[in-house]
Amino acid sequence: MGNKKQTFLIALALFCTYFIWGSSYLAARFAIESFSPFMMAGVRAMVAGALLYLILWLRGHSHPKPPEWLGAGMVGFLLLTIGSGTVTYVQQTVSSSVAALAIATVPIWIAIFSSFWGHHPNKREWLGIMIGCVGIVLLNFGGSLQGNISSALLLMFAAAAWSLGSIWGKHLAMPKGLMGAACQMIIGGLILLGLSYIQGETWPSQISKKSWLAMVFLVIFGSMIAYSAYQYLLKTVRPLIASSNTFVNPMVAFVVGIWLANEQVTTLEYAALAVILVGVYLVLTAEEQSTL
Repeated sequence: MGNKKQTFLIALALFCTYFIWGSSYLAARFAIESFSPFMMAGVRAMVAGALLYLILWLRGHSHPKPPEWLGAGMVGFLLLTIGSGTVTYVQQTVSSSVAALAIATVPIWIAIFSSFWGHHPNKREWLGIMIGCVGIVLLNFGGSLQGNISSALLLMFAAAAWSLGSIWGKHLAMPKGLMGAACQMIIGGLILLGLSYIQGETWPSQISKKSWLAMVFLVIFGSMIAYSAYQYLLKTVRPLIASSNTFVNPMVAFVVGIWLANEQVTTLEYAALAVILVGVYLVLTAEEQSTL
C-alpha cells in the first residue's frame, strides 16, 4: 500500500511540475505587463512561502533551526532568486515559449553538476548533453534569440543556477518536508525584493485584471503547489527524473502561448525544441550508475 501511495504522489507531483509550470511561463509574462520583473518574482515567492509556512506551522510543524534556514536560503537563492528571477527578467524581451525552451536544458546541467557528488555521466548521458548543446546553438542562430546574446546567456545562467541548487540542496541541512520549500521561497523572495528595491522598481499605479489573475495563479499553483511538488520529487526520485518537467514544459508553453497570447514560433525554434528534447530524453533514460 505504501509503495502504491508513493507512486501516486510521484505521478501527481510530476503532473504538477509538467503542466502547471508549463503554463506558468505565460502567466509570468502576463504578470509583468503590470508588475516590474523582480518585484513580481519576489512578491510571488514571498507570499507563497509565507502562506505555506503559516499553514504548516498551524498544523504543528516546528520552526526550522538556523542551519536549516541557511541551507534553505542557499537553495532559495539559486533556484528562485537567480533561476526564476532571471527568467522573469528575460521574459521582458523574449516570448514565454522561448524562455521555456531554453530552460529545457536543466537536465543537461544536472547531469554535469551531479558529477560533483559522485554521479559521473555515462556514455548515453554525455551523448544527450552534446545533442542538447547542438539544440542550444540552433536556438541562438535563429528565432527570438537571434542576435540577442545577453538574453541567451542569461537564460543559460538561470538554467545552470537552478540545476546546481537542485543537486546541492540534497546535501545541505534543510527543514523537513514542505517546510523546506516554504523557507526557500521566503528567503529567495526576500532577496528578489531587495534586488527590486536596488533596481528602483516601484509598485505599479495600475494593475490590470489579467496581471492580478496571473499573479494569483503563480502564487497558488506555480509556487505553493508546483514548487512544493518539485521539492518532493528531489527528495524522492533521481534529480534527473525530478527535472523531467523541462521535457514537457516547452511543449505546454508553446501550446498555451500560441492559444492564449498568439505567440509566434519559428521553424528553427521548433527544430531547436526537437533537438534539445532528444538530448534531454537520452539523459533522463540513461541508467543510474551511482546514488547521489
